Amino acid sequence: MTATKIRRALLSVSDKAGLVERAQALASHGVELLSTGGTARTLKAAGLEVRDVSDLTGFPEMMDGRVKTLHPAVHGGLLYLRDNADHVADADRHGIVPIDLVYINLYPFEATIAAGAGFEACIENIDIGGPAMLRAAAKNGDFVSVCTDRGDLDRVLSEMTAQDGQVSRSTSRALAAKTYARTAAYDAAISQWYAAQLGEAAPDWIAFGGGLQEKLRYGENPHQGAAFYANGEARPGVATARQVQGKALSYNNLNDTDAAYELIGELGSARPAVAIIKHANPCGVAQADDLVSAYQAALACDSTSAFGGIVALNRPLTGPAAEAISAIFTEVVIAPGADEAALSIFAKKKNLRLLLTDGLPDPAAPGRTVKTLAGGLLVQDRDFGRINLEDLNVVTQAAPSAEQMQDLLFAWRVAKHVKSNTIVYARDGATVGIGAGQMSRIDSARIAARKAEDAAAKEGWDTVRTQGCVAASDAFFPFADGLLSAISAGATAVIQPGGSIRDDEVIAAADAAGVAMVFTGMRHFRH
Repeated sequence: MTATKIRRALLSVSDKAGLVERAQALASHGVELLSTGGTARTLKAAGLEVRDVSDLTGFPEMMDGRVKTLHPAVHGGLLYLRDNADHVADADRHGIVPIDLVYINLYPFEATIAAGAGFEACIENIDIGGPAMLRAAAKNGDFVSVCTDRGDLDRVLSEMTAQDGQVSRSTSRALAAKTYARTAAYDAAISQWYAAQLGEAAPDWIAFGGGLQEKLRYGENPHQGAAFYANGEARPGVATARQVQGKALSYNNLNDTDAAYELIGELGSARPAVAIIKHANPCGVAQADDLVSAYQAALACDSTSAFGGIVALNRPLTGPAAEAISAIFTEVVIAPGADEAALSIFAKKKNLRLLLTDGLPDPAAPGRTVKTLAGGLLVQDRDFGRINLEDLNVVTQAAPSAEQMQDLLFAWRVAKHVKSNTIVYARDGATVGIGAGQMSRIDSARIAARKAEDAAAKEGWDTVRTQGCVAASDAFFPFADGLLSAISAGATAVIQPGGSIRDDEVIAAADAAGVAMVFTGMRHFRH
C-alpha cells in the first residue's frame, strides 16, 4: 500500500482558527469527523456532523477534561497496522475502528510561560492526550496522516483532492517525522520550565527545541546549510522583531543583529544610544542627547569597519537619525520603533533591512546559551552579571572623577559584548577605540589604540581621541604590560575585574603613572 484513503479523522485543537473551513473540506470528501470538547462544540455549531470521542470510547470526559482520549478505542484506531492480519483481527474483535487522520495542535504551553503565567496555569496548559495521540499516529505513519498545524492539514487536503481522497505514504511519513520534532520541542519547553521552577542549574537530562522561522540560503559560508529556529522566548530581539523592509536576513545578519541588540539593551533607555556591529563585535558605541549625535559619535570610532554593518538603537528611530544612517551602506537597522519620517527615508533603501521590536532585552534577565561540541552540548547561564557604580572598588591612590566613573561604567558594559580578549577605550560616553578577540590582552590594547590613530588620520583630527580616555578590560591584567599599553594610548582611568596574582604589581604601575583604577570583581569573557 503506497497511499491511504482517509475515511475517518480525529480533530482536537486548542487554536481553532480556520478549523471549520478545513473540517468542511474533510466532510466534502466523505470523511467521518471525530472530536472532543470545545472542538466538537465548534464544529457542531457550524452545522457539521461530528461524533464525540466519548461515544467511541464509551467513557465521558472527566477530571476537567484531563482524561478523554487515553483509551484503547482511540489509540488502537491510531496504532493498528492495516496490513497485519492479527492487528486487524484484534481491532474487529474489540470494535476498534481505524482513524486515518489526526489534526491536533497542542495546549499553548509555550505561549503560557512566555506570558509569565503562574505555576498552576502553566501546569494546566501541559497537554497530555494531545502528544500521546500525535506520537501514536506518527508511529503508524504509513497508515495515518498526522497534522500538528493548519499547514499540515492543508497539505493533506490538497493531496486528497488530487488523489481521490488518498494521501501518499511519502507525505504521511514526512508528517510523522515533523510530529516527533514538534512533540520533542514541546516537551523540551516543559522540562526547561520545570527545571527553572525547581532551581536546577544542571538537570540530569536537558532538551532544547524550536520551530522553524526561516530556512536560510546558507550559513556563515555558502557551502554550509542553515536555518533559523525560534524557541518561544519572549525576549525582544531578532526572533520576535517585525521586519519592515529589505531582503531576507542571512545567517550572519541574524547573528550580528542579535549581538547588536543585546549590547544596546545593556545600555538601557535612559539616554539615546547607538551601537554599530561588524562580525558580532562592536566597532562603535555611543550615548548622547539625541540619536543623531549618538550615531555620529559611534561611527567616528571606526567608520571604516562600520561600512556594511549592523546598527542598533535604544530609542525609536527618527527621521534625522535615519537620514544620518543612510549616508553609508548599512545591512540591518534594529530599533524599538520608527516614526513615519524614518520609514519614508529607509523605504528608498530597498536592500536595507529594518527590524522593529516591542522593547529592549533585559540584560539582567536569566536565560541559557548553548554551544555544540563533538558529542555534546555546553550549556551555561546567559551572562546577566551587572555592575553598577556602587559596586566599583577604587584600588589606586588616584580616584576617578564623577565623569570618569560614568565613562568607566559605559566602557565596561560595552566590553561585556566584545569578543575576548577585550580592551575598550571610551570618552564622553562614546567608544574611541576597541580591541577585540586577541590571544594576548596587550595586543587588544595596541589594536584599540591603532584603531583610534587610524580614525584620527582618516578624519583629519589634530589629536587622537584616546588622549584622556578611560579603558576597560573584560578580564584582569595578568601583567602590568597591558595596563601600560593602555596608559601609553592615553588612558587616565581603568576598569578591570582584578583577581590576578600580580594585582599588586598592576596597581603599583597605575599609581606610578598617576592613573586611577577600579576593580569590578566580575569577569566578562566572551568567546
